[in-house]
Amino acid sequence: MTAKEYLAFIVEQIHSTVVATIDNDGLPVTCVIDMMYADEDGLYFLTAKGKGFYKRLKANGYIALSGKKGNDTMSCTAVSVRGKVREIGDGLLPLLFEKNQYMHEIYPTEESAKALTVFQLYEGSGEWFDLSKKPIERSSFTFGGAENKSSEYYITDSCIVCGACQSVCPQSCIDLNDNKAVIKQVNCLHCGNCLEICPVGAAVKRPITVFED
Repeated sequence: MTAKEYLAFIVEQIHSTVVATIDNDGLPVTCVIDMMYADEDGLYFLTAKGKGFYKRLKANGYIALSGKKGNDTMSCTAVSVRGKVREIGDGLLPLLFEKNQYMHEIYPTEESAKALTVFQLYEGSGEWFDLSKKPIERSSFTFGGAENKSSEYYITDSCIVCGACQSVCPQSCIDLNDNKAVIKQVNCLHCGNCLEICPVGAAVKRPITVFED
């Protein structure tokens, strides 16, 4: 999937997300915010200018959000994104109202809708985590030129192919070949068992290299 497809999944399949911002005391505050539109430039949502959420967005210009789709944990697909946000005004309000018809019930008149303004999450990184698949599926993505600061577990060339890491991998996503163990990154839980058990320190945690779609 491309970054645009991940963002579209948030809008179309999850929609209501838990968003974290920082208050004036530097403490985290969460609220549930609908992600109403996505395109190649990012995610779009709205809020009223009188809300504390609006003031936190303007003061910090950064958010983190998470959402999931599924009836229970083992049927769950979750996406998390964090990045920079900016106010872009009311120009996209008609589009957001068109695509999210329930907004007409909350703000039924043009006058009442004047309280609203649109924000764009325009630069960020994200992680996709799908527990509905066996083995699990994980991937990372970036958009808007953001740097991905995630990390992954990796087996270096100092591996002695003893199989200890393979024996403790909960998703059985470590293969052994003639030279060293290899972790299938798309299925890795990031539990760290391989790092803890490796007798020669060949399992390490390293930054993820992600190229923007």
